[in-house]
Amino acid sequence: MTYEQIVEMVRKVFEFADARNIYEHIAFQVNVIGEGEGIFYFEVADRQCVIEPYDYYDRDGLLITSAKVLSDVCHKKYTLRSCIENGKMRFEGDVRKLELCLGNIKLSYID
Repeated sequence: MTYEQIVEMVRKVFEFADARNIYEHIAFQVNVIGEGEGIFYFEVADRQCVIEPYDYYDRDGLLITSAKVLSDVCHKKYTLRSCIENGKMRFEGDVRKLELCLGNIKLSYID
């Protein structure tokens, strides 16, 4: 999978996610390691999710994972929470904002 394919796959799931219960700005940078290596950001702004293929320096947190794990999340094989808990995805940053996202964003998965 290429970097561009990864960003588009994640965008399809997260940009249509339901974030209407989040009333504050949240931004996470996602570092993809291994196949399709690259960086993109996930942002909640105005109760909507945005995915863009750029670095995000003024971020609330950093997620580090592989394209395979992101694909598994996008295809509903794993949840983000389970990936973080079992070490498939590493998080560094504001845990409160991460929990706010994990508890309040409902994803629209890829079949």
